[in-house]
Amino acid sequence: MKLMILGATGAVGSQVLNQAQKDCRFETIVAPTRRPLANSGQVHNPVIPFDLPLPEADWWAVDAVICCLGTTLKQAGSKRAFYRVDHDLVLACAAQVRAAGASVFVLNSSLGANEKSRTFYLQTKGEVESAVARMGFERVVLARPSLIDAEREHSRPAEKMGLITSRLLAPIIPKRYRPVSAATIAAALLREVAGAPGVIILESEQLAPT
Repeated sequence: MKLMILGATGAVGSQVLNQAQKDCRFETIVAPTRRPLANSGQVHNPVIPFDLPLPEADWWAVDAVICCLGTTLKQAGSKRAFYRVDHDLVLACAAQVRAAGASVFVLNSSLGANEKSRTFYLQTKGEVESAVARMGFERVVLARPSLIDAEREHSRPAEKMGLITSRLLAPIIPKRYRPVSAATIAAALLREVAGAPGVIILESEQLAPT
């Protein structure tokens, strides 16, 4: 199987990359990034600006995609800039791989994603989920993790405080709202590359193996 990983330098994406390289199912791994990967190994690592319009290239032709692209409002600097990454760029990548023949698209989304949400972040995530589900992939998996427990390249004070609180209250917090590690999310995304056709939603409590 040829697998593409989008967002391979992020907290979850880097875990997906590490785990995928040890998975014998994948004979080819493609991970386009803005800057070269430090330890790409046998991974095909096209270095592109990752802005719109995306470049035409034969490496878009893969069997399955795991998408972990995303930013924050603080990093993006504005709602429009955030939307351009978390919505426009994700859908542009999805369109490229679908046109090149990909049949599976696994998206790392967010707990509470809903295109009708009054919260801009969750509305954006919901819009992306709905759009990807309509693109004609044979299998679409929408993973909705709660707070991601991981070391971040850029500081996220609010997330850090939320993680501390959630860890302390974990015994009484419903499983869906407990923090989930980046490694656990990555393993779930990789598991879901194979499976029956359709649109599958994985809520946060379903990410850890039973």
